[in-house]
Amino acid sequence: MSNKKINLKVTNREKDILEVLWNSNTPLLASDIIKINPNLSISSVQLGLRNLLAKNVIEVADIIHSGTVLSRSYRPLISREDFISYEVINNFKSLDRSITTKNIVTTLLKHEKNEADTIKELEKLLEERKKQLSQEDQKEEEE
Repeated sequence: MSNKKINLKVTNREKDILEVLWNSNTPLLASDIIKINPNLSISSVQLGLRNLLAKNVIEVADIIHSGTVLSRSYRPLISREDFISYEVINNFKSLDRSITTKNIVTTLLKHEKNEADTIKELEKLLEERKKQLSQEDQKEEEE
């Protein structure tokens, strides 16, 4: 992934383009995106790709011959899972302050198919996070 700052505020049309890119195992040309999602027009795909490039959400994977012209192929710089996580976090931050992280986690766990396994995984993650925080505290004290 690029070291540049990524702007994940995208339009619905840009999300449509990202969906096509996420579902592909290979980089795609603008014309490929339209073939996969015929609801998109070439002009909206080209504009969307330019915007996504500017936001550092996608990158030019290659420049290839497409017929008689050179064309760019594109691939995402962020996974669908990371993107959705970002959206959830942003929505959570905009909620009423009375809704806490604890409330959200509790509610999510109640809707898990295998709550016990998820709790075990979360316990491991929490232990790892505690260790990281402890190490960060130690570094701050040393400085």
